[in-house]
Amino acid sequence: MLILLRHGESTWNAKNLFTGWIDVPLSERGEAEARAAGSLLREVAPDVVHTSLLTRAIHTANLALFEAGLSWLPVHRSWRLNERHYGALQGKDKAQTTAEFGESQVKLWRRSYDVPPPPLPLDDPQHPSREVRYASLAADALPASECLKDVVGRVLPYWHDAIVPSLRRGQRVLVVAHGNSLRALIKHLEGISDADIAELNVPTGIPRAYEFDAALRLSKPPRYLGDAAAAEAAAAAVARQADAKKA
Repeated sequence: MLILLRHGESTWNAKNLFTGWIDVPLSERGEAEARAAGSLLREVAPDVVHTSLLTRAIHTANLALFEAGLSWLPVHRSWRLNERHYGALQGKDKAQTTAEFGESQVKLWRRSYDVPPPPLPLDDPQHPSREVRYASLAADALPASECLKDVVGRVLPYWHDAIVPSLRRGQRVLVVAHGNSLRALIKHLEGISDADIAELNVPTGIPRAYEFDAALRLSKPPRYLGDAAAAEAAAAAVARQADAKKA
């Protein structure tokens, strides 16, 4: 079994800002979402955990595992599970950006498969090359902006090399990551087309479970743990984040 969990609401989620690789903490609501996710994880009891290198995912995993009584589980972390790098949009208000550039352009930047936002200049203080956590990575591995296609390209090697072996051993794997790194995995797992992936939105703090047969084909439809209607409503709220009427 595979369980995907988007981190709880961050402080920048609460402010409706493009976050990307900026390392922001969970909001109080996000911490509560993480603990609620932990209660739901008791149903599936994962054996191993993978997170990104960003604090909001790490903190979500810590809170959820504590709530589930599973703080002792082995945890692996990788930059490959980081959120999509939003380039020069990082830190900008989503609704104001829509008002400035238009709904269609912002939807392309947010949800299209192969159109990245404007890149972050190399000399920008927020460029990942200035972060000690990425010091071991080759310079050409560090993005200045990414589209979802780029995220798929960096997530899938980790899926095949680090996650699939655990699934083949029959382990239950929990991945705590971000809206777009999880969209990349979901696209692969569910065979979603490049066009249709634009309409997929992942809610914060609600685990999504996948069950496989021996050949790692889906044996059941994926499902959100807990209240399915609440998960659907939360995903719809994500879709509305760039609504220019909020500006």
